[in-house]
Amino acid sequence: MLPGERRNIIIDLALQDKRVLVSDLSREFGVTEETIRRDLEKLEKEGILTRTYGGAVISRHTSEDLPFNTRNSLNTDMKHSIALKAFDLISDGDTLMVDASSTTFELVKLLSNKRNLTIITNSVHLLHKFSTTALNIISSGGSLRHRSHSLVGAVACNTIERYHVDTVIISCKGIDLKNGITDSNEPESDLKRCMLRQASQIILLADHTKFDNTAFIRLSEIYQIDVLVTDCMPSEVWMNFFKENSVEVIY
Repeated sequence: MLPGERRNIIIDLALQDKRVLVSDLSREFGVTEETIRRDLEKLEKEGILTRTYGGAVISRHTSEDLPFNTRNSLNTDMKHSIALKAFDLISDGDTLMVDASSTTFELVKLLSNKRNLTIITNSVHLLHKFSTTALNIISSGGSLRHRSHSLVGAVACNTIERYHVDTVIISCKGIDLKNGITDSNEPESDLKRCMLRQASQIILLADHTKFDNTAFIRLSEIYQIDVLVTDCMPSEVWMNFFKENSVEVIY
């Protein structure tokens, strides 16, 4: 296993358990404790983990606002599963707005075979990755948020407000019965709210780990969403809630 792959698994474990131990990781990966300490040191320098005696912990803020490259390498199977389910919701000729999340990025990967699609986005990574495809891509412009490879601010919002599209596709950091749909930071939440106002249909992509979690900023009420695409069937309580609020659920 490559060191980068091992560190991604360590991040995944820390996100699940909130902390990891050097001795446990050493046994799991079959490497020395010194190797694990170097991994934890690197992840601490990247601002993802904080080392403690015998291991490391992950903070609430970090778990919500990981750098894009890190997020993009985590839970890839779940993201791909969600993207496949959402693919059929998009038709040739559609106009879309998509955010800078790693889950929506996974969906756009599949859309290259669709014809005459227009995508308006604040994702720098998406602009770069699909610059040579047939997709008609419009950049929001704006101020660069390095951590998430996204464009935000007044310029980005002003651009978004110039367009009306068929569908907006977003992800989030948490979805809770009481607190609604939440995200990790204010600038990106502001931009997503602008997107939500400019679409005939709103699609939320959220894997099962987002349920019953609340992040820093309220993004929207759940009833504002038209379609939720997730990787497995939500609980009965959630399914009843979605039915009462006229939210279509695809899993």
